[in-house]
Order: sequence, then structure tokens, then C-alpha cells
Amino acid sequence: MNEVIGRVFKFEKHVFARHADLYNRLATKGQSPKALMISCADSRIVPELILQAEPGDLFVTRNAGNIVPPFAQMNGGVSSAVEYAVLALGVTDIIVCGHSGCGAMEGLLKPGALDEMPNVAAWLRHSHAAVGVVSKCYPDLADRDRLRALTLENVVCQLAHLRTHPSVAAGIARGTIALHGWYVDIHSGAILALDEQTGEFTAVRDDTPLPVALPHAPRLAAHQALSRTA
Repeated sequence: MNEVIGRVFKFEKHVFARHADLYNRLATKGQSPKALMISCADSRIVPELILQAEPGDLFVTRNAGNIVPPFAQMNGGVSSAVEYAVLALGVTDIIVCGHSGCGAMEGLLKPGALDEMPNVAAWLRHSHAAVGVVSKCYPDLADRDRLRALTLENVVCQLAHLRTHPSVAAGIARGTIALHGWYVDIHSGAILALDEQTGEFTAVRDDTPLPVALPHAPRLAAHQALSRTA
């Protein structure tokens, strides 16, 4: 712990000093991040490092399993972060990011592993749809491949939950919000992104367009029907 505390002084004396103008501008004018990243709380996943983000670039919320509970009247930290990011900060992109070797997903695959962690078990019920997909659609996978499949399907599941939030649904309808589903391979550093066109996760490359789960585009389902009856 002393080593960690020592880094605080290093931040104040060296890191902050190098970026003093940036911090002063952020303190004076406030934040205006363009993206919200919902990632796992795993200590090996650092959103700002993955995106090489400067202070003020990224709004982040982290939890076990990169989960987004479906919208409900009961308040929650993730729901509040999503609502604030969209309505107060005006983010235009939301990323749900899973990763290899996720302990939360691993716990879902091991009966009894969460018996002594009732709060974790209750939280991970928001991933049960992904477990059902893997159970029914990938019945013959080996354990390692099963974990990878569950982690990928969990990202898809949480993106679906995200769309139930009123602020996100309205932004999608207006075409002001795009959704992204990512998977970080800790062993290789590679990032896979969900492609709306194929429904598959593909590797992110610097010479090809970024795969997007749901791009910026108006999706007003009733627009044409209302125009015809006007």
C-alpha cells in the first residue's frame, strides 16, 4: 500500500505538473467527454489506457461483469451513470467492454462458486440471458471456449439492456447515440468489436473501419406511418 500511496505524490509532482494547463481548463470549463465506457471492474482492464484517453475524454463506470441492468424505477449506480452521461454530458457513443478471463463470467459457469457471495450472485442475474444463449446455442464447447463465448454473449446482452433506458432509446431514435460492444483479449492486447452487419465480433484494425454494434442513424419507427396519416 505504501507503494500505491507513493504514486499519489508522483502524480501531484510530475504527472499533474506536465498537464497543468489541461487540468486547469477542465476545472474551469467542466467536462465534455464524447464517450461513455461501461467496463468490468477487473484491475487488469483500464479503460483510459485502452483508449489512450486524456483527462476529460472518457466517462467511465465499472462493475463486476460490465453489466447494465435493464431500466427500472429502482435507482442504481450504472443506470444513474448512463442517464447522466447521455442527458447531462451529451455523450454520443456508449461502449460496453468485456474481457478475457472474466471472473464474473467464470463464476456463472461454475455451480456453487457464488454460494458465499450472495450479492455477487444477485448482481450477475443480469447475465442469465447470456448463460441461456451459451447453454442452448454452444452446448459442445470446451470450458475455455465456453467462457469466451459467454463473455461475448454477455456484451450483446448488456447492449440489449442498455437500449431499455429511456435516455438511450431516445438518443438512438434521434440518431445521436451509437452503441459499441468490445472484447479485450488480455493475453494479446487485441480488441474485438461487435459488427452490426454480421452480428459477429471482429478484430479492430487500423486499416479498416471500426465495427459498430449500432451506428449513428435515426431510427424513428413511427415516422413513415405518421406521415402517411397526416
